[in-house]
Parts: sequence; structure tokens; C-alpha cells
Amino acid sequence: MSKKPAKAGGGARALKTRVKKKRGLKNSSRRWLERHLNDPYVHRAQAEGMRSRAAYKLTEIDDRHKLLFPGARVIDLGAAPGGWCQVAAERVGSTPENPLVVGIDYLGMDAVPGAIVLEMDFLDDDAPERLLETLGEAPDLVISDMAAPTTGHRQTDHLRTMHLCETAADFALSVLKPGGHFLAKTFQGGAETGLLDQLKRNFKSVHHVKPQASRAESVELYLLAKGFKGRTEADPENDG
Repeated sequence: MSKKPAKAGGGARALKTRVKKKRGLKNSSRRWLERHLNDPYVHRAQAEGMRSRAAYKLTEIDDRHKLLFPGARVIDLGAAPGGWCQVAAERVGSTPENPLVVGIDYLGMDAVPGAIVLEMDFLDDDAPERLLETLGEAPDLVISDMAAPTTGHRQTDHLRTMHLCETAADFALSVLKPGGHFLAKTFQGGAETGLLDQLKRNFKSVHHVKPQASRAESVELYLLAKGFKGRTEADPENDG
């Protein structure tokens, strides 16, 4: 039987893989596994040697918004398994001799060429200082694909991930170079008005973006704040 190859982002799909019902396997888990096995971005990541399908989310956002440029310094929060580090390191020209990308995650992961990854929790008190010391100077871009482990309760999951997003934003406001950018995962569901107001006061523009690589049924969105206005002595808390 002949079949057309799958194409990421739409178009013809490969023959659909189905997961048989098994004792002990919840229907929700079986559906997730089927989506994963039939996901064209998963297939593409495997074929192109990317750590995760999430790499294509950052690729699409950067293609449109031009966040990464040669020589830019980047901090990646919640870096595991390394897809965003891969994209960032390639696009800014980060090398082992001159690393421009520093990531952090409490989950261990294989090394990413051109990036330094700290195996520690970003929420640890000394994590921000360690990140800056490792990078060597202020970043041009702070990116975060962090999400809290899901509980199954949508509102709880939203609030927990929003806390991570707000913490990442506070960090970005305290370390970014003037003109720098901030990109972070959030979830649809409200409870982010204060964060949006804070970002709008401190950046030239703030957008919600949803790349095609995000699953259509997913409630995830990305907050993109561009053009950091900079810190002032009169505003040590970054107007937040």
C-alpha cells in the first residue's frame, strides 16, 4: 500500500497508528499516546535529530519575530529535554569555545553542543545568580517553556504554570539588556491580567502567540514581550 508522507503543520498524513486498549491503560493516556505517535512534528524531530517537537515552536516564533541573532546571549528556563537550547545555540552561533546559551532544569539531560545547562531548580534562591555568572553578562533574550506537572484539574494546572510564568517574567525584568525580549509559555484561562500589565509597562510591545507546532487542542499559548525599556533607579522593582 502506498501512502503520502506526513507533512508537519498540516497536509497529508501518514497512515494513522492506533494504540490497542490494554488493561491498566487509561483511555486518556491511550489517546495521548495515539496523538504523540501520529504527530508530524514528533516524526520530524526524530528525523532531524531534534530533542523534542517543542523545538519547532521556537523556530516558528523566531522566524516571525526575529528574536535570535548571531552573537545574542540567551537564557533558557526549563530547558529539558533541550529542543529550545538546540535552536537557540544554532541561531546565535553558540559554540563550546564561546557559549552564548545557558539553560537550567532540575531534570537531567544530555549535553547540547554550544550550550551550558545547569541541573538545578530555577525556583532555587541561588539559581538567578548562577545563571548570570555562567552566561557572563546580561542576556538579550530570556525564554521559558516551563510548565508545572499536571494534576488533571485544569484551573489548578493553569495557576501553577502561571506562577512559573510570573517568576520567569520577574527574572527577565531583573536581568535583560535594554531592548531585550522575553518569551514564556502560559495557558489560556485568565488570571494573568497583572502579568500582562507588568509586561506592557516594561516592554514596547506584548503579544500572545500560538505557533502551528502547538497542538490545536492544547490550551498553551506563549507570551512574547519585545523591546525591554530597561531598569531605572527610580523603579527598582521594574514597575511590577
